[in-house]
Amino acid sequence: MFHDAPPALESAISRREALKRTTLGAIALATGACLGATDTGSDGGNGRLSARVAAPTGTTAPGIYPLGLASGRDGLLYIPTSYDANTPAPLALLLHGAGRDSSELLTPMRPLADTSGLVLVAPDARGVTWDAIGGGFFDDVTFIDRALTSVFARVRVDSSRVRIMGFSDGGTYSLSLGLINGDLFSRIVAFSPGFIVDGRATGKPQVFITHGTRDTVLPIDQTSRQIVPRLKSAGYDVEYHEFDGGHGVTPDLLGQAVIWASA
Repeated sequence: MFHDAPPALESAISRREALKRTTLGAIALATGACLGATDTGSDGGNGRLSARVAAPTGTTAPGIYPLGLASGRDGLLYIPTSYDANTPAPLALLLHGAGRDSSELLTPMRPLADTSGLVLVAPDARGVTWDAIGGGFFDDVTFIDRALTSVFARVRVDSSRVRIMGFSDGGTYSLSLGLINGDLFSRIVAFSPGFIVDGRATGKPQVFITHGTRDTVLPIDQTSRQIVPRLKSAGYDVEYHEFDGGHGVTPDLLGQAVIWASA
């Protein structure tokens, strides 16, 4: 189970500011400000990703590997033991919480990935948390683009089963990038998200959200209980689970989310 982040690292912005942006994000979604058409170009500033599934140029054996794209904060690729280089596999981009790194989600998900065949790509945020949490898309989008392009060249991926999953600030970023890039990500998983960063949506990806009813970091009444109805009213297919707990996710719900993401 993921647990509450240490207070000093729970977010790169203050809790008060986070909740202010939660409300603003919900209003933007309700008025359709982030649900319009978008261009197909890519630059970090609009949250668009250019990476697309392609035939791999080589083969990579099952195992865990550094992304090899940066010194210091880089990220991890996990190819499950069940991977067959001749069969396209589902893939999930994993986005960690504030103050954390790529291992936060990848480590507990590895046994589940072995069973489900889900390839895991977990980049590290360039800073203490994902850039758009502070108000705009910048270097993190560019780095994620590089990570996905690199992995698509190494692993045979099913283009219809590319997913994005995140926790806390990573859940916020997962929802935001997932909606903007719904032509790449057909399913979005957000564990304890805070809000949706304003942007123009593409496609209609399916959404899976979990949130603890006793979350004191991103209280549920000001976050998921506002986000979910607005997503549904905008026509998104949302599977939503509340649980009796704090800022984290239960092993059972984590398992459900991986099965859902792998399907």
